[in-house]
Amino acid sequence: MRKIKVLVVDDSALVRQTMKDVLSSDPRIEVTGLATDPFNAAQKIREEVPDVITLDVEMPRMDGLTFLKKVMSQHPIPVVICSSLAGEGSETAMKALEFGAVEVIHKPSLGTKQMLHESCTLICDAVVAASRVHIRKISVDTSLVQPKLSADVMIAKPRGDAMLQTTEKVVAVGASTGGTEALKDFLQALPRDCPGIVIVQHMPEGFTAAFSKRLDSLCRISVKEAAQNDTVLPGQALIAPGNHHLLLKRSGARYFVEIKDGPLVSRHRPSVDVLFRSAARYAGRNAIGVIMTGMGDDGARGMLEMNQAGAYTLAQNEETCIVFGMPHEAIKLGGVDKALPLSSIAMEIMRNYHQSSQTGALS
Repeated sequence: MRKIKVLVVDDSALVRQTMKDVLSSDPRIEVTGLATDPFNAAQKIREEVPDVITLDVEMPRMDGLTFLKKVMSQHPIPVVICSSLAGEGSETAMKALEFGAVEVIHKPSLGTKQMLHESCTLICDAVVAASRVHIRKISVDTSLVQPKLSADVMIAKPRGDAMLQTTEKVVAVGASTGGTEALKDFLQALPRDCPGIVIVQHMPEGFTAAFSKRLDSLCRISVKEAAQNDTVLPGQALIAPGNHHLLLKRSGARYFVEIKDGPLVSRHRPSVDVLFRSAARYAGRNAIGVIMTGMGDDGARGMLEMNQAGAYTLAQNEETCIVFGMPHEAIKLGGVDKALPLSSIAMEIMRNYHQSSQTGALS
């Protein structure tokens, strides 16, 4: 099998070597070049065009965003931003996504062996996803460094007795590669009277707050980064904070969220499988599940559990996905009621929501 050729661009010699070691540990990937800055990177691209570029944001002579725009306008190559930026810097990372970066991830932490291990998995998966952004059908390679944990490590399986039907509905959404723009389009299409929404978007810690604020400024509904015990309210979307699992819980008629640490589930934290299982367990027939564009299969088993608990489940269709991995896997397992274009998902949710409110049962 042909390996994915990667060019690493970073002004730090230590980071360049660490990235090379991390990426080279994956048998699917070959690091074919190391560049100290964008000018050096441009020369290496002329010599050999890589399949993927990993790019720092803050560099001398030319910043990463400027280089990203040049790459996308002159010779588009999938780019993964690898940055340690947080706080205000995360606004810069959000611009990188707007300018065409496939993913934004943290640089590997050199603090502990466990954190470096987790960074290795996340970085390698991001590079593989980036290399396949133009491929609709993908085969998921399971030969990775760490064992793949299920949602069992975070929450018990749904009970047989699903929650009684009520007029209070909740929408659980999962997305990964390509999800930042897909979520923007989806949330902008929702009216203020939509049911409460909980979202897992694969995104690193420090970036989800800026992402939520950006969406809040663009949408009619309220959007915020979820905090412990936040109530799920109509007309509001709660987005899982990066590097933390998000679980839906219920107390009486009140839905709320729980933010938890824990191991990677389906190789992600936050994990869509964890959110979907919690929705199946605590909302059952009161839930609507949506799985969007993304690499891999996170959320597929959780969506099946939601479907089996009586939830109405939707998948973004192949034609509108950047990567048809997660929806494809959910459809293969039989957990999806309908596959729809991205532009139709909000309308279908509202149709189902109003119909269930009138009839007292989901269609």
